[in-house]
Amino acid sequence: MTVRRTLFGRPLRGVAFDVAVAGVVVLFSLTAAVNQPGGWASTGVGAAMAVVLLFRRTHPSAVTVVVAALALVQVIARWGPLPYDVAVLIALYSVVKYGKRLRDGVLAGAVAAVGVLLAAVQTPGVGAWWATALWYALVTGAVWLVALNVRTRRLYVLSLEERATTLEREREAESRAAVAEERTRIARELHDVVAHSMAVMIVQADGARFMFDRDPEQARTAVKVVAETGRAALEEMRRLVGVLRDAGPSAGSVVAADPEHRRLALAELPDLLARFRDAGLRIHDAATGAPPALPPGLELTVYRVVQEALTNALKHAGVGAAVDVTLTYTADAVVVRVVDDGRGRPAVSPAPPGGHGLLGMCERVAVYDGSLTAGAQPTGGWQVEVRLPLPSEPATEVIAA
Repeated sequence: MTVRRTLFGRPLRGVAFDVAVAGVVVLFSLTAAVNQPGGWASTGVGAAMAVVLLFRRTHPSAVTVVVAALALVQVIARWGPLPYDVAVLIALYSVVKYGKRLRDGVLAGAVAAVGVLLAAVQTPGVGAWWATALWYALVTGAVWLVALNVRTRRLYVLSLEERATTLEREREAESRAAVAEERTRIARELHDVVAHSMAVMIVQADGARFMFDRDPEQARTAVKVVAETGRAALEEMRRLVGVLRDAGPSAGSVVAADPEHRRLALAELPDLLARFRDAGLRIHDAATGAPPALPPGLELTVYRVVQEALTNALKHAGVGAAVDVTLTYTADAVVVRVVDDGRGRPAVSPAPPGGHGLLGMCERVAVYDGSLTAGAQPTGGWQVEVRLPLPSEPATEVIAA
C-alpha cells in the first residue's frame, strides 16, 4: 500500500512544486524594481501574481481571473511586458489542465489572445508590432495546446482508475453473492442429510418401543442405532451452523449434477464418471484403501469435489482430455486427486470468465477442516487435490426397514 504525504489535503510534492513556481515569479518581479518601468509598484503586481499561483490546482479558474486582472493593471499602467508575465502562461496552462470545464480554458485562451495583441503594441524595440504579436501568439498557443494534451491524458487516466474501481466493486459484490448462493446450497444439502438422520432415528425409536417386551436384545440394538445416528446428526448440524456463521473466505457456486437428487453418496460416483465419459473425457479412476463409513455430508463433499474438478477439466482441457481420478482412503483422511493432461480438443467457444468453482470447493472443504491444492502441471494440464480428515468417531450407516 502506497502512503502519500499530504499538506492541507493536497499532495506534498505538488505543494512543493507550486511554491517553487511562485518563488521563481517573485524573483522575476524583483527585477522589475531595479531596471523595469513601474518600479516597486510593478514588483507588487508580480508578487501578487506569485501568491495567487499557489492555488492554481484547486481553483484554476479563479486564479486565471485574478492573474488576468493584474495583467490588465500592467497594461493600463503602460509598463509593457515584464519577466513575471510568465505567470500569465502558468495560469493559462493551469485552467486548461485542471479546470472542471474545457470552456473555461477556451475563454482563457481568447482573453490571452487579446492580451497578446496589447502586449505586442506596448513592446519597445525595432520591428513591426505584428511580428512581435505573432511570436507571443506562437508561445501562448503552444502552452495552450500542451495543456490540452495533458488534460486529455489526465482525464483518460482518471476514467481508467474509476473503471477499475467500479470493476473491483462489482467483483466484490459478485463474490459476496456467490458466497451467499453457495452457503445456501450447502445449508440445503446438509439439512437434507440431517433430516435423513432424524427419519432413521424416529423409525428405530418406534421399533425399539414396540420390541421392548418381545425382543429386548433387538430393542437395545435399535436404541444404540438411535444414539449413534443422533451423534452423527448433531455433528452435521454443528458443521452447518459453523459454516453459516463464518464470514471468512469467499466462495462460489458449484455445478449441480442432478437437481432431483441432492443427497449424493460415494456409491453414485461410477454413474458420475460414466456421464463425463459420455461427454468426451477419457477417465481412469482408481481407489486405494478400504472405504470407511463416512458421514453423509462428508460423502456429499467428496462427490461434489470430483464433480467440479471433472467439470473444470471438460470446460478448460476440452473433449478428449485424459483425466486420472484417484480416491485414497487412509486411517485418518480421504484424499481426492483429479489430474488432467490438458490435451483435449479446444472448445468451440472459450470458457466464460468469472467462474467460482474452485472457490466453491474451498468453501465445501473448509466445512470439514480439509485442505485444497489446485494448480497447473509442469507437463501441462491441471491438478486438484483435496484432503478431508475423518471424524474421530465414524458414523454408522443404517438402513431403516
